[in-house]
Amino acid sequence: MPGITITRNDLTATQLRRGAARSRDANAARRMLALALVLEGKSRSEAASSCGMDRQTLRDWV
Repeated sequence: MPGITITRNDLTATQLRRGAARSRDANAARRMLALALVLEGKSRSEAASSCGMDRQTLRDWV
């Protein structure tokens, strides 16, 4: 299974985690946390399951 390629690098994993902590939108926070995990090298499956979603949903967001 190929990995996810993130083409925008304007935010780091740390910045995404901070944004998630400040967010009042739970879905947006989950997306930011999942993307932070991917940036840190986790697989799509790991990142998705850690944030309560399936791989396809995470892929669509990326």
